[in-house]
Amino acid sequence: MATPQTALDVLRQRTIVDCDTMDEQVTKTFGPFQDCTSNQAIAFGELSKPEHKDLITASVKEAIELSPKFPGPSVEELAVEIAMIKLALKIAPHITGYIHIQTNPYYSYSTTKTFTNAWRIILLTHHLDPNFPQSRICIKIPSTWEGLRACSLLEASGVRTLATTLFTLTQAALAAEVGCTYVAPYVNQLKVHFEPGFTDPTTLLPLPPQIQTYYHAINSRTQVLPASLTSTTEILALAGVHHITIAPGLLQQLAALPASAATTVSNCFETTPPGNYDAPGSFRDDEAGYRLAISREGRGESEGKLAQAVSIFCEMQDRLVQMMGLVLKGGA
Repeated sequence: MATPQTALDVLRQRTIVDCDTMDEQVTKTFGPFQDCTSNQAIAFGELSKPEHKDLITASVKEAIELSPKFPGPSVEELAVEIAMIKLALKIAPHITGYIHIQTNPYYSYSTTKTFTNAWRIILLTHHLDPNFPQSRICIKIPSTWEGLRACSLLEASGVRTLATTLFTLTQAALAAEVGCTYVAPYVNQLKVHFEPGFTDPTTLLPLPPQIQTYYHAINSRTQVLPASLTSTTEILALAGVHHITIAPGLLQQLAALPASAATTVSNCFETTPPGNYDAPGSFRDDEAGYRLAISREGRGESEGKLAQAVSIFCEMQDRLVQMMGLVLKGGA
């Protein structure tokens, strides 16, 4: 094995590094990566770049043509999904694992709509690239009760899922019970990325190692993939987690840091002793118990972080729909 030159190299020796982007150039510059994660906020940021004007126009055109085959969503909503898939497919040749597409956040509290949306994403991906294997698609779904029920149905039908916007061990426990391929514990609440100057006073840096320790104890196949990170210090402290997804700016910082910088950061997996968690009970058939457990964690704070994340993603979904609507109406 080559001697690590940068902090990113050191991290890759301990953990699988994924990229949190829809920018193809990032995967070329800072790879190799296994998976590529995304969400509505990332999609909006990428599609706002002038070079994607033709991609947006083509997505709207295809949405108009395909709308009879996919009743339910508006043409604009369908165009958003097509555009997100197109961006992910451009990245797919530069990674070895899954492309992650997030379901419409407006469906977060409906199992049926989330399940239907997931399959629509799979069918649209096949339409856009018939040769792209379904086995390389992972559907990101917010970790509500309804979302995790949808994950259960999807995993049972052979669709890989990631339970996102996860802030508690309770959510992680149910995600493992229903067979999610990944969970994405949010180290910081989502609004740190949208409110300048805001820092999370209750950063959840200990949560990923707690979940991973619990998963090892129960022999779960579910992998831990922390997200919503704000610094290289947070990232390097999580060295040893199964996976970690990193935004472009932080990838650039890690690639610029010498390898020696990574050895000075304390490691959560070395400071969290095995069994340092309160093992949750089973929630698979206990909706009331699950909802109560979530509401009690942090005296409602965790439940509030989940609702906040869903709300922010809905706002970003609205912006994407408006973007497609301008093209549909001939305004762009």
